[in-house]
Amino acid sequence: MNRRNLLTGSTAASALALTPSFAQETAKVVPAQSNRIGVSSYSFWGFRRDELRPLESNLEHAARMGFDGLEILQRQLVDTDRVALQKIKRQAFVLGLDLMGYSTHQGFLSPDKEKRQKNIDHTLECLEQAYQLGIPTMRVNSGTWGTSKSFDDLMAKRGVEEPLKGYTEKDAYEWVIEAYSKLVPEAAKRGVIMGLENHWGLGVTPEGVMKVVNEINSPWLQVTLDTGNFLEDPYDRLTQLAPSTVLLQAKTYYGKGRWYTLDLDYARIAKIMKKASFKGYVSLEFEGLEDPLTAIPKSLELLRKHF
Repeated sequence: MNRRNLLTGSTAASALALTPSFAQETAKVVPAQSNRIGVSSYSFWGFRRDELRPLESNLEHAARMGFDGLEILQRQLVDTDRVALQKIKRQAFVLGLDLMGYSTHQGFLSPDKEKRQKNIDHTLECLEQAYQLGIPTMRVNSGTWGTSKSFDDLMAKRGVEEPLKGYTEKDAYEWVIEAYSKLVPEAAKRGVIMGLENHWGLGVTPEGVMKVVNEINSPWLQVTLDTGNFLEDPYDRLTQLAPSTVLLQAKTYYGKGRWYTLDLDYARIAKIMKKASFKGYVSLEFEGLEDPLTAIPKSLELLRKHF
């Protein structure tokens, strides 16, 4: 053996002696990744706490409390022009927060084509706002029939409404599917995933949500899953939607709920989501009567424990 071969062999032997075997490397267990946790601005404002409506204060509170991101309730914004949105985006970045969800309202359960188009146009505006904010997913709805006297009345009915006279759910599905068929290409252009929520109307059942999602059959329309909107058999129903979920909205009710209180088992819900390989954001939606500035940190502690 010449000197070069001898040195090469010695070097290789030394490297093998110092380097763990390939089998040992592959046997290492990588710890499960925790879900990032954000908070909805709705948790602060709740449509009624005017002192907590400004997004600037919501961002400051979210950062101070230790959240990873903020989900913006679109109706909470008092100004949606480009300059105002960029100021919000800048503040979030400086605070180290992701803007990770945009919660919007629209309704397509109407025989009035002009009314449906108005809601399509509004949703398109919201998609553009989400794009300007750099938000990757936007909560959308089917809407409700509007046959309840008020939202309080709808809640008293457990979220179940009678259709408009002369129309059926078949009509409703056609209207909703037609609307989202038009919106999906616009969402794709902006890189914003729409998440159809289990939020009354056709969303009162998992079958209703998935009928629309499956019919559209696009990666740009998936599911926003709200843990507090299935009032009966929640765990089985959450399980049905978990595989298509891009954002999980987690309800808490400290101080009792405004319309109802659910005793949700978040250890069980976390297992459901983990089994479905959900790696996305969990967004806290506090909906209790306690002061949000004390209830929200407790809610974060609860969610961190399980997710």
